[in-house]
Amino acid sequence: MTDRWLPSVPGAEIERIFDAAAGNEIASGKFDSPESSAALAANALGFFLNRPQDLPPLPDCDRVTWPARSLSLEAEVRFPWSGGRHPVLDCLVTTPSALIGIESKRFEPFRSKKSASFSDAYWRPIWGDDMKGYEGVRDTLRANGRLYDFLDAAQLVKHAFALRTEVHRRGGKLTPILFYLYAEPTVWPKDGRLVDENDKARHREEITRFARDVEGDEVIFRSCSYRELLKDWARHKDGGIRAHAAAVTRRFSP
Repeated sequence: MTDRWLPSVPGAEIERIFDAAAGNEIASGKFDSPESSAALAANALGFFLNRPQDLPPLPDCDRVTWPARSLSLEAEVRFPWSGGRHPVLDCLVTTPSALIGIESKRFEPFRSKKSASFSDAYWRPIWGDDMKGYEGVRDTLRANGRLYDFLDAAQLVKHAFALRTEVHRRGGKLTPILFYLYAEPTVWPKDGRLVDENDKARHREEITRFARDVEGDEVIFRSCSYRELLKDWARHKDGGIRAHAAAVTRRFSP
């Protein structure tokens, strides 16, 4: 395979997944950018594509029953309506007790931001009685679309609504979890500028605020950094997983 894939990753298979997905990540050249979040997520998590049972438990997901039964990349989760755009998660993991949607970020939080926007469809009374926190964030963002400077809270709210829909579509027996996985890069690849440490701290503060606002809702929100995740993998009893963690760290410095 090309240099876009780590040797331990089934690159040809993952490439077919991306070619079939919306977003045109590979054909457009975005995937091969040194700032690509998709490349980091696909390489890090793609290691487990054909061996989901080997995915270590995600941090702060103690209530989830492991091992994972399935793992999909570039997974579309649909709203309870047919038209319009539907969220695509970097990874969707099914365990015996949970449906976990992983949203991965790399440099995105530290770029210039756009104001949050929602169509009127998101105010339909279809999210049940246990999504008041996410609905509150949605309402606040409509009043102040720049409430968050680093966290894409609008995207997370939409992902949560879609995960809740998917769980109920499957019979409602799984616990929906939205897992935010983020990098904290040191430098911008194109010019070598340092990524501002204050910006990283503010990003973490916004994650904490968002988690507090949606605590207790049907869709559980969890987060961790890639460094925390890879440090956990680096201690795993499986030597292949330890080696993979080291390879991701060397290649992407997340």
